[in-house]
Amino acid sequence: MAPMGIRLSPLGMAVFCLLGLGVLYHLYSGFLAGRFAFFMLSEPAGGGAEPARGSVDLRELLAVSVLAAVRGGEEVKRVREGNVLNAKAKGKTREGAEEQLTSGDLLSNRRMFYLLKAAFPAVQINSEERVDTADQETVSWDRTIPEDIKEKIQPKEVPAESVTVWIDPLDATQEYTEDLRQYVTTMVCVAVNGKPVIGVIHKPFSAYTAWAMVDGGSNVKARSSYNEKTPRIIVSRSHAGKVEQVARQTFGNKTVIIPAGGAGYKVLALLDVAEKNQEEADVYIHVTYIKKWDICAGNAVLRALGGHMTTLTGEEISYTGSDGNEGGLIASINMNHKALIEKLPDLEKTSHK
Repeated sequence: MAPMGIRLSPLGMAVFCLLGLGVLYHLYSGFLAGRFAFFMLSEPAGGGAEPARGSVDLRELLAVSVLAAVRGGEEVKRVREGNVLNAKAKGKTREGAEEQLTSGDLLSNRRMFYLLKAAFPAVQINSEERVDTADQETVSWDRTIPEDIKEKIQPKEVPAESVTVWIDPLDATQEYTEDLRQYVTTMVCVAVNGKPVIGVIHKPFSAYTAWAMVDGGSNVKARSSYNEKTPRIIVSRSHAGKVEQVARQTFGNKTVIIPAGGAGYKVLALLDVAEKNQEEADVYIHVTYIKKWDICAGNAVLRALGGHMTTLTGEEISYTGSDGNEGGLIASINMNHKALIEKLPDLEKTSHK
């Protein structure tokens, strides 16, 4: 018996239930369809193994990083050989020197950035040069992994949000404008949770490429002979005077100071590189502020080979946050890195001048 003496007919009850079911269907059908579509899209196409959503395969990222450095290098070489640099000042360094910007920087940056972005759209990419969205380039990657990388590197997935890619589309721009081609490199670095794990250093004018992955493998080796007592120290051309006095007071007058351009070139000087225009050094020192895209790739290569790159006080450099490293750097391999830092205490003070 219904309240107030009202009877509910079976037909009315049926209509009421049908209306209720219609409302529920309307509310949930879109949700269920969306979940079904998500499930279907999550399945890898063609039976191929692809990284799970929200993750990237470091082996694939290494392969496309090598390709990006080479493609960027092609632009750098083409502009230099065509003598169409269109060089202009883009500002001053902290030391007051004019920073140069050329067509080589911009065209290399565009090619490298959009290739990496197309291959891994969820990954953060930091580049030395500004990316002009109005000048966007469509660059695709066919997901081919070179045989030397396949042989030495196993697939390894990491969360996409933990990855930061650092691009230097033209290292040693000043030397590039002076036609000192041996110093010029293009570089890509992959950092995971701030630690450099993949480094690629490419020399456009000799087509030499060094790459390495921490806990993976590399196509380059460290040199076997070093002189820790009187090391050969490679430094920036503008810093030779600052370093020479302190280094010779520490290690003796026989210490050799090698002025050179480009952070990538200086790291390669510590390695076993079959290049006729590549000088050899035991230690790389930089005594002032430096940008992280200049040093990240070299740091990763050294770490993969058992070497070290730290600030002048021995602190590890984190490749997250700001794009600059304030504490200078000292890099070595197959040497007592801690002992080197303790021998050169005055350089840390120099880095703040």
